Amino acid sequence: MKDKKWIFIILAILVLIGIGIYFFFFSNNQNITPTPGTRVSTDGSNPQGTNEQNSSEEENNATTKKESVGVTEDLEKEVAKFSTKIMEEDNHRDNNMEISLSKLNNTIVKNGDTFSFNETVGSPTPNEGYEKAGVFVEDKYKKDYGGGNCQVSTTLYNAVLKVDGLKVLERHEHTQEVYYVPLGKDAAVAYGEIDFKFKNNTGHDIKIYGKMTEKEVKIKLIQLN
Repeated sequence: MKDKKWIFIILAILVLIGIGIYFFFFSNNQNITPTPGTRVSTDGSNPQGTNEQNSSEEENNATTKKESVGVTEDLEKEVAKFSTKIMEEDNHRDNNMEISLSKLNNTIVKNGDTFSFNETVGSPTPNEGYEKAGVFVEDKYKKDYGGGNCQVSTTLYNAVLKVDGLKVLERHEHTQEVYYVPLGKDAAVAYGEIDFKFKNNTGHDIKIYGKMTEKEVKIKLIQLN
């Protein structure tokens, strides 16, 4: 009987130990079981935290991008523009204006510098692609190389008049009235003879944009910060 009693006692102890081990491991497994929506990474990192970090980085990058765009836009500020209508159907004249505008386009006049139309555009020779078109020579209208250049210089002149700090140093009127601007608003040029010049006293560099459409010559002045 004594032997049986000890057997029951040992079995009871083993049962209690088993129950204790079971609850011990069950409790630990509950602590490490992922909650819904949470991923456990095998490398020890927390993907949820990583996602939050990536989201923060994306927001910062977006903010930086916006700031960069703003800075880029602020580098160029339009200060004036002017256009004149093309009323003549003359391919030679259109060709000459396109050439002169391409030479004028993207020209930067540094603060304190003087701009010269003739120096910038150069001599209108056949080697440069210019053709003969209508020009005023004294009181007569005739065909010569570079006809049409005066409309380009006149368009630029009227844009310059809109900007405080751009001081006109040289400007000449045609001997006859021209159709593309009111009387007294033109700026005639003739290489080696008469020029259109202005000085940049704005405190900023000025960039000139020039282009031609089917109906207009357009000039835009941009302030560079």
